[in-house]
Amino acid sequence: MTAEGARAEIVSLDEGEIQATNQDINPADTFRVDRTASAADPGDYQALLMPGGTVNADRLRMDPDVQAFVKAFFEAGKPVAAICHAPWTLIDAGVVEGRTLTSFPSLRTDLRNAGAEWVDREVERDGKLVTSRNPDDLPAFCATVVEVFSGARAGATSS
Repeated sequence: MTAEGARAEIVSLDEGEIQATNQDINPADTFRVDRTASAADPGDYQALLMPGGTVNADRLRMDPDVQAFVKAFFEAGKPVAAICHAPWTLIDAGVVEGRTLTSFPSLRTDLRNAGAEWVDREVERDGKLVTSRNPDDLPAFCATVVEVFSGARAGATSS
């Protein structure tokens, strides 16, 4: 997104730095947290990009501040993108019922039980919601996210 001119902030559970991982266990880069979910105002953002990862998504989905933050984007009609296990958080935010989306295959039953239609596609767009299955799908996911998020930016009245 930043390569396309967007300004991004990392919203997380705690202040400080977060440790990224590959395949949930291999340490990758660290990133500075810009705001915590408890302090972030969804009104300050035009779109939400949710990272995947089993451990990450499992921690995020259980946090009431994260749930409220995510739900506010849907209530405001703002674009949301979620890859891999990130749709777990969408389930706990109560925003998947009646939507069509994809995810890492192990979430299929969870999503169906929450009232979503699950499809096995590299990327699925349901209105302003973009979902994808795994890192292999990143080219299609990123292209669709840029398209959807750019539309939100073009329609925004403020930056």
